[in-house]
Amino acid sequence: MPTVPVRTAVWRGWRKRCPQCGQGTLYTGWARPVNRCGVCGLVYERNQGDTWFFTIMGDRLAIGVMIGLLYFGVHRSRPVVFLGAFAAAVAFVILTAPNRWGVGTALHYLARVHLDDADDPTRPTDAAGSLTSGTDGPSSRE
Repeated sequence: MPTVPVRTAVWRGWRKRCPQCGQGTLYTGWARPVNRCGVCGLVYERNQGDTWFFTIMGDRLAIGVMIGLLYFGVHRSRPVVFLGAFAAAVAFVILTAPNRWGVGTALHYLARVHLDDADDPTRPTDAAGSLTSGTDGPSSRE
């Protein structure tokens, strides 16, 4: 499978789709994660916690907006504006959580592709079931 451009993989993650093929789902229901893509077989998280960094950073950016609203004193000068902005930020954090987590999974996938780890279970295997050498690079991933 050819290398997926960064923009495409991130967009697929935002849509909660497999960052590699764009067809498989990342979640069942609202946010129950799936272990691997049902279409291309990509293992989303090789080890438990692999995507935490990307997920936490995505969460912190949204929460940082709420902290900024409090820190800069919007609540003192315009309480109605503060309540509206704070409610919008809370709604954004809650409603886009699976989308942001999908972006985290896509960023983790991109890191795996560009690091070209020989132990990655998404690497192509030969007929005997053993991993092929890394000479083909990320463009031959399945």
